[in-house]
Amino acid sequence: MRFVASLALLLTFAAAAAGAPRRVLLIGQGSDGHPAGTHEFMLGVQVIEKLLAPFKDEIVATIVKADEPWAEGPALLDQADGVVLMVTQGAQWMQATPERDAALQRLCARKGALVALHWSVGAKDAKYIPGQLALLGGTRGGPQRKYIVLENDVHVAAPRHPVVAGLADFRINDEFYYRLDLQPPSPQFTALLTTPLDGREETICWAWERSDGGRSFGYVGIHFHKNWERVEYRRLVTQAILWTLRLPIPEGGLKDGQLTVP
Repeated sequence: MRFVASLALLLTFAAAAAGAPRRVLLIGQGSDGHPAGTHEFMLGVQVIEKLLAPFKDEIVATIVKADEPWAEGPALLDQADGVVLMVTQGAQWMQATPERDAALQRLCARKGALVALHWSVGAKDAKYIPGQLALLGGTRGGPQRKYIVLENDVHVAAPRHPVVAGLADFRINDEFYYRLDLQPPSPQFTALLTTPLDGREETICWAWERSDGGRSFGYVGIHFHKNWERVEYRRLVTQAILWTLRLPIPEGGLKDGQLTVP
């Protein structure tokens, strides 16, 4: 038995050394009561799957519908190298059971990738703030939780960061969360996008190189499913996933042809 276990471990290391594809879970959920065209999380992860198709040699993406109780979740998380979340009240979802919380902790401890989009960032109850903040680098909850739907200018705050390579300032109609709880400013934490709200420039997107060696990314937008039509969003999310998985991004960003959705 010891020989078999040792052989399995050696094969695992050999696969990693050979550049085995990263295993990524694209985690969505069914309707949470929002009107059609908003919070279309399962449709959203299908778009992401298509965006990752050109990288099939580097990424094996699997769509998962994680409606509660999602009992198989911890086992799936333990097999993944990264996760992309499009779920409702993501901070609460991440901590819904001790087993799920522990599996996500293990994922991050082994330098796994963590990406959270829209309502995957935060929860209504402030008690979930510390848990998500520790893994994702940003969150929102409790009485300071603010959000607004409007057409607004979005500014690239860190143009040299690989996630926003090739991305310029843009204007878009979306639901923006703001007054976020964020990791303190540091060389490891980068505010990527900001937008002016209530008289100040608010961080709405970030990249974080965690102390465990892994990487996290959060963006509060993509309330409206139609916004996937915008190349800016397709670029941002695709490059964020590549970055969190430590895969290369061209200096000028991906070509537009790599960001099409059939």
